[in-house]
Amino acid sequence: MSSTPSKGDLRSAALARRDGLGDAPRAAAAEAIARRGLPIDIKSGAVVAGYSPIRSEIDPTPLMRMLAALDARLALPAVIARGKSLVFRAWSPNDKLMVGPLGIPEPSPAAAELVPDIMLVPLAAFDRAGHRIGYGAGHYDVTLAHLRKANAVVAIGLAFAVQEVEAVPMQPHDVALDYVLTEKHTFDFRSS
Repeated sequence: MSSTPSKGDLRSAALARRDGLGDAPRAAAAEAIARRGLPIDIKSGAVVAGYSPIRSEIDPTPLMRMLAALDARLALPAVIARGKSLVFRAWSPNDKLMVGPLGIPEPSPAAAELVPDIMLVPLAAFDRAGHRIGYGAGHYDVTLAHLRKANAVVAIGLAFAVQEVEAVPMQPHDVALDYVLTEKHTFDFRSS
C-alpha cells in the first residue's frame, strides 16, 4: 500500500530539485519567461505585484522590467504580521530595498501602498490543477483570499519546470493559481 506524499515531502523534493539548478539555467529560465511575457493583456497602469526572490526562487525581475516597459505599475509585498494579508508597496527596479521582518527585501514603508491587479507568486511546488505549495506560512493564500473579496486579482505562479509535482494535497484554506509560468510552459488553470 503506497501513501500519498505530504506537502512537506513534496516541498522538500521540489526545493531540492530547484536548488540543484545552476546559475546559468536559472538566469536563462527567468529570461525565457520574460521573453514570453504574461498570458493576459496588461492595461496601461495595471498594478503588477512581484516578489523579491529568496533562496533559489526564480527571479521575476526580467519579467517585471518588461512589464514596466508596457506601462505597468510595479509593487513588491511587505509582511506586516504572520497570518495577515501582505501589503504591496510601489517599486521600480532601481529602488533600494530594506530588509523586512522575515529577512526578505521589501520597499520602504514610505512607498505608496498599491492594490495589485496581477500577482506574481513564488512557490516551492505546483501541479497541473493550479495548486501550489509555498513555504508553509500561508501569506499568499491569506492575501489572495482577502484581495479576491473585492477585486478580480489574477494569480500567476512563477517556477522552474523541475518544481512541478503530480498532485498537491489541498486544504480548505488553499487558494489556487490562475496560471503558472515556467521556462518551458504556460499553464492556464482558469477553466479547470
